[in-house]
Amino acid sequence: MAEKYNVEELLAKAKKPAADAMKLHPYYQGKLEVTTKCRVKDFNDFAIWYTPGVAAPCRDIHSNPEKIFEHTNKGNFVAVVSDGTRVLGLGDIGPHAAMPVMEGKAILFKYLGGVDAFPICLDTKDPQDIIKTCKLIEPCFGGINLEDIAKPKCFRILDTLRKEMKIPVWHDDQQGTAAITLAGLLNAIKIVGKKKEDVRITMIGAGASNIAISRVMISAGFPPENIIMVDTKGTLHKGRNDLNNDENREKWHMCEISNKKQLKGGIAEALKGADVSISLSKPGPGTIKPEWISEMADDAIVFACANPVPEIWPWEAKQAGARIVSTGRSDFPNQVNNSLGFPGIFRGTLDVYAKTITDEMCIAAAEELAKCAEDKGLRDDYIVPTMDEWEVFPREAVAVALKAIEQGVARISMTKEQLYEKASSIIKRARKETEVLMKEGLIKMGE
Repeated sequence: MAEKYNVEELLAKAKKPAADAMKLHPYYQGKLEVTTKCRVKDFNDFAIWYTPGVAAPCRDIHSNPEKIFEHTNKGNFVAVVSDGTRVLGLGDIGPHAAMPVMEGKAILFKYLGGVDAFPICLDTKDPQDIIKTCKLIEPCFGGINLEDIAKPKCFRILDTLRKEMKIPVWHDDQQGTAAITLAGLLNAIKIVGKKKEDVRITMIGAGASNIAISRVMISAGFPPENIIMVDTKGTLHKGRNDLNNDENREKWHMCEISNKKQLKGGIAEALKGADVSISLSKPGPGTIKPEWISEMADDAIVFACANPVPEIWPWEAKQAGARIVSTGRSDFPNQVNNSLGFPGIFRGTLDVYAKTITDEMCIAAAEELAKCAEDKGLRDDYIVPTMDEWEVFPREAVAVALKAIEQGVARISMTKEQLYEKASSIIKRARKETEVLMKEGLIKMGE
């Protein structure tokens, strides 16, 4: 397997997007702009869209606040909120430097899910300020996407806003990563013929992503006692008194419910005999050593998802005995990418004006994503769909919306057929709009 990869070529390929980005970002001066959704036949139409006509829908909303979803685009607006404290693999680079990432997130929302998203980068690191700001902008938005906020405050912010806001609040590094990882895991164990009740899972890294993945996996039926989580100081177990405090309560909860045999040690000890490794930790290569993979169970499944470089190169994991290997990169098979999750999940959430995004809605999305890949034929190198399979997103949206209706968190109810028609038409329109603008030269193709 190793001879199929040329490391120098792969590294050169990995550097090219950054070089292109430095040319094209200043060329376009950003990736977003505001465009008109309504007709403007002539200047008389402004009497409808603005004064005096606009007073009528204003009064209607004042009398019945829920009418805001009928008269405005609130139901399709999402705020992408960040303080820039944990941006991609860059760390705490601040809100100004985070803007290109949040704009990028917004165009993925639009192109893949038909969602109108806006970057809201906040010049504060205070979690209470972030919570207050999200509450203050609630009238404008149908949902909040928290992005690239450092732990542990990201847990507090999400938990508080989910309890106290009347619109869905979601942290993509938690719920989004969890949904797509679960989708890949469900198909991977299906390929190797193992059951979720039996597999032993080692989780390398105990940050926001792996904590959320563990929670969603457990909700989906993976026994917590079969999970061993490892942080920078070793495995999580009941003897970890350094974690028995409020700041680390998520980790401490894992200490209490996981690691049935109370195994102590580091990554090497935790991987020995494991069926699955899920890593979102320190970028590699070398964070996970091939000899540790060779000590895993037969037909081992390895998710090495650190960015920009996985904890172990895929060919090294394969050569060491792994059956299925997944990373977060598009230049290797089995990319576990949040972009498969949040556009469709928010599309379904917004289509029924849901008040929240529950873990069960995330699980419904994961199961539908897994089914999309299964319908095309599962292989060792194809456990999740790819971003260019457009039909994945309306299917995912329908699954999420139906679960929201079932759980009683949707403001409106629709049939499966109605939901699919709505989601697919909105997503097709977003893609067509971009195509038309490029064709007409209103979006130039760049240098």
